[in-house]
Amino acid sequence: MGTTDIALERMFQQIITGNAGLAIAEAETYLAAWPNPQTAEKLRAIKDEYLLMAGYWTKGVRDPQLEQQYQRLLQRVYVLCANIAVFRHIKASSYLSMLHINARKPGYRWAMDDIRRELEGFVSDVALLELEPEEQRKQKSRDTYRRHQQYVNALFNYILTSHAWTGGTGEAMQELLLAPTVDSTDQQLLVSAVALSLMNRFDIVKFRLLTNVYRLSADEQVRQRALVGWVLGSDDDFIGVYPEQRTLVADMLRDEAVCSELTELQMQLVYTLNAEKDTTTITKEIMPDLIKNNNFRITRNGLEEIPEDPLEDVLNPDASEQRMERLESSFQRMIDMQKQGADIYFGGFSQMKRFPFFYDISNWLVPFYMQHPDISEFVERAGSSTMLEKMLRRGSFCDSDKYSFVMAFQQVLNHLPDKFKQMVNSGEAMLGNEIEPEELQSATFMRRSYLMDLYRFFRLFPNRSALCNPFDTTKSELGFCLFFTSALFSGTPLEAYKPKVTAMLRKQRLNASATLLLDSFPETMHDAQYYLWRGDYAAALRLEPDNERALAGHARELFKAGRHDEAEACYDRLQLLHPKTGYVLNKAVCLVQMEEYEEALRWLYQLNYEHEDDDNVTRVLAWALTCSGKLEQAAKYYSQLTAANTATAEDYQNQGCCLWLMERISDAADSLHKYAELSGVSADSPHFLDTDWLQRRGISDTDIKMMTALVASL
Repeated sequence: MGTTDIALERMFQQIITGNAGLAIAEAETYLAAWPNPQTAEKLRAIKDEYLLMAGYWTKGVRDPQLEQQYQRLLQRVYVLCANIAVFRHIKASSYLSMLHINARKPGYRWAMDDIRRELEGFVSDVALLELEPEEQRKQKSRDTYRRHQQYVNALFNYILTSHAWTGGTGEAMQELLLAPTVDSTDQQLLVSAVALSLMNRFDIVKFRLLTNVYRLSADEQVRQRALVGWVLGSDDDFIGVYPEQRTLVADMLRDEAVCSELTELQMQLVYTLNAEKDTTTITKEIMPDLIKNNNFRITRNGLEEIPEDPLEDVLNPDASEQRMERLESSFQRMIDMQKQGADIYFGGFSQMKRFPFFYDISNWLVPFYMQHPDISEFVERAGSSTMLEKMLRRGSFCDSDKYSFVMAFQQVLNHLPDKFKQMVNSGEAMLGNEIEPEELQSATFMRRSYLMDLYRFFRLFPNRSALCNPFDTTKSELGFCLFFTSALFSGTPLEAYKPKVTAMLRKQRLNASATLLLDSFPETMHDAQYYLWRGDYAAALRLEPDNERALAGHARELFKAGRHDEAEACYDRLQLLHPKTGYVLNKAVCLVQMEEYEEALRWLYQLNYEHEDDDNVTRVLAWALTCSGKLEQAAKYYSQLTAANTATAEDYQNQGCCLWLMERISDAADSLHKYAELSGVSADSPHFLDTDWLQRRGISDTDIKMMTALVASL
């Protein structure tokens, strides 16, 4: 961290603690080292107001508005420091500096009235194109869309590199984003620009704007982008500076539908972060099966059809059907992954982001539309392809991948076999899962698609390091994406949805994130399930004495602690409440550990009679017989176990001990050698044998040394 960063950190640390006076002092120190006359003048005005307020306070004057005045001053200090930080951040990045400069070149007018006039004018211009003669319409359409795309790209960059907004700017932008006279594509793109700016540096005006657009917009696409924006742009550090954050969120969460959408968003973010892991699964497990069981092979020139073998129907008449079943199974597995929320296209389309189209930052997040001027040549080259139209209309691609697909379509088509080309052109072929129109219009699909766009941007955009990445997981398992732990949601109706998310995180084996979420549970939600997730089985049993999972977990803990009599009592109760073979078997294991062999054998003989093919029952029975000195019977069971493919290393270890006690030294050494091979535990390791158990049964220390030497020599 450089000197400038440390100075900025000190300023914000005082702001976070709520100390306006010390924050002003830190800002003065900063400006003394890095002068800026305009900022210094603003700071001087804030300091004068603070000193005036402090002067009355020191004289004992009780001002009923003191709290409100102090809070407003603290917020003004924050805005000043935030603008310093934005300026430093842009200056430190050559890429952001370029965007900042280009978006402010002469000719651009960024007053809100001018922006609205331009965006509404575009909608009118597009409508008027229908009145143009057909021979002129095409060129005029191109010119209109190109001019507009250049404008909104510059506007996107202007917003992205903007400082903290005034309340008036926020209100004017809100009107623009809710206006029915502005194109939805433009509104969606501007929402993304505001969100990226908010993620880089918190701004209460932009945060308020996104929450209001989410609540009030009639356009679901706009709403979902606003939702993702305010969630990923919120900042717990500044709740004390702007308590309005909490108020805005609390008001929204009175609506149960909002709670449901936030819960769904939290789970979708987890699936989004799994994109590369899912790509590995598809690449290494699913795609090889799809290719192997298809009638095509991959060559340097693309897919090549494999000629049918005329003898196959004679020699293996079921081969074709079996191959088709395996093909369908592999394909279905991929579709099931997608239905569960997996991003199955990330791996393939990540290779298609090198087109010049993706040089402009706004193009990564612009909603897909065929008239986009940067893909016009590719659209013309593709011509009228039924497959292309169908893929774009019904395919489960995010917008970014749709642009990639259009630009790569002709190249992909040229590498397909003729048979497949015919299927493509006729519309019979469809890559991936075809989405029903109702699902395409669902908030769930729209949100998932947008998250994929965002993930691709932050994962693949060459200059992504210049921006704050919400998908950065270098410091914690889910990073900023685990928003359910935010203090903004503490004490709100959303807390009732935390168990659902916790269960999902545990299912995904994200145990560290699940623990963080459990830490945020209020005490009123510390029920039996909460303690089960915590692994505190005793606490769970205090609330639900007959809870099966709590009893089983408590019994395991008692067993590990060597409290076998208490564990046996737990398994007795479990068997009474929830009769299962496993509980009886565990009870028998406890009895063996307590050296109550005859009682253990009584239960084990019964289990062996009822489940003679259960290897686990056979293992415990054989060991109980060995411990009780019934070695001949035990040896028969060990022969049965080690003859099967399911034999474990411990089976050979226990067999070796049994044979040793029978004085079959060579056979015992062979079994123990097999144990060493399978377990990786060497014969001279202190963990190789339970010497105490052996010595209690007459095996001397010398015997043990000679046996380990014999095993090591084999």
